Amino acid sequence: MRIGFRDGIGGLHLDGWTGIIAVVDVCAREAMLFAAIGFLIGGIDDATIDLVYARHRGRRGAVPSVADLRSPDEPGRIAVFVAAWDEAAVIGAMLSNALARFDHPDYRIYVGTYPNDRATIWAVAAVAARDPRVRLIVGREDGPTTKADCLNTIWRAMLRDEMCDGMPVKAIVLHDAEDVVHPAELRIFDVMTERHAVVQLPVHPLIDPRARFVSGHYADEFAEAHSKTLVVRQALGASLPLAGVGCAIERICLGHIAERRHGAPFDAGSLTEDYELGLLIAGLDAGKRRGGGVFARIAEYPGGPIVAVRAYFPARIDAAVRQKTRWMIGIALAGWDRVGWGRARDWREHWMRMRDRRAPVAVLVLIAAYLAALFWATSAILHAISGIPPVALSPAMTVLLTINSGLLVWRLAVRAAFTGRAYGWRQALWSLPRAVVGNFIALAAAQRAVFQYIAMLRGAALRWDKTAHAFPDDLHER
Repeated sequence: MRIGFRDGIGGLHLDGWTGIIAVVDVCAREAMLFAAIGFLIGGIDDATIDLVYARHRGRRGAVPSVADLRSPDEPGRIAVFVAAWDEAAVIGAMLSNALARFDHPDYRIYVGTYPNDRATIWAVAAVAARDPRVRLIVGREDGPTTKADCLNTIWRAMLRDEMCDGMPVKAIVLHDAEDVVHPAELRIFDVMTERHAVVQLPVHPLIDPRARFVSGHYADEFAEAHSKTLVVRQALGASLPLAGVGCAIERICLGHIAERRHGAPFDAGSLTEDYELGLLIAGLDAGKRRGGGVFARIAEYPGGPIVAVRAYFPARIDAAVRQKTRWMIGIALAGWDRVGWGRARDWREHWMRMRDRRAPVAVLVLIAAYLAALFWATSAILHAISGIPPVALSPAMTVLLTINSGLLVWRLAVRAAFTGRAYGWRQALWSLPRAVVGNFIALAAAQRAVFQYIAMLRGAALRWDKTAHAFPDDLHER
């Protein structure tokens, strides 16, 4: 018998309520199931990395310090490459700081600029006029092109200097225009590039106190990635991606790559040339003969902080979304067809590259989780209004949600622990709400990345979609 207005709600028959509630319940269950399975796979993946890290940490000895470094067998000149587009606000301070900090007897800083960026040219020229170790390089094409294209312009300028001086460069170091360099890094590179084709130092993002959530979420991510994930990657023998800053490439090895690429070692068709370059070198015979890549965690002094490159990352959501978009396109989307999966039947390499490219899938899981939460909230309201009892979760789903809850708590605890070790306990507490901010930025970046990647596949020109940078005003204790 149909129940009418008197026994219904607001004039809607219970038959109608039953249909609406059934649809909402189905959507909630399906979205929750998809999200739960995705979280389970991702959680197990992350927990496995944690276990490998714990095992490796138990076997390794104390972290070496700068004082433990031997003298280089053949000291050589270090070339520092800085690609600069629209960096007038920071490049002068960065160069002056680097010149004051670098503790190395022979280096040059090459700054690549564009002819239509006169403000940056003047800022670099002002420093170069005071110190001949700074070389101003002005490219032929108006900017922005890509960062890799700018680095290739610098490379050609360095080759000309080598011919004029009759002195080859020993290693090429990559930095960005906003980096706070470490005094000991060139000494480390001078020694370690004698045994390794690539050396990467940790990156330590500075937290802007005016934007603790946005800028701070980079600190959380890098604290875990550069204290644990890259350590695990190296322990497994997988290839080492470069961060694009605080990394050195042995000159002969980069020269081999230039020969393969018709004189341009950096791929101008890539948005993440640093990431791809690290993977490429790992697969080259020249890279293998020179010890491959190494992630160098070296303390400033015994028991002291790690030698690292510091910099401010984007402090605004729109800028963070733009930066994460570029990373997602270059690593997770274009990486599938640009760099492949590495050595055949090498499960370690395949696992690490799968982790590199899981961001779009993780975003889908996040979307499903937030939709599930929305549907469940809607369902609870409808059930309360209609008086229809909700359907209980199945025992299997209850177990799955319990496991995922445990994995989530573990994941947040691990991230807080690494953030706390790098920045202190207060920032460890801040890392918990910042996880939500990171999810929001990833969701926005994924949508933008998909549309831009489709445009790239249709032939859209690549351009340097950089973000505005800041340089610390007070470098005391940094």
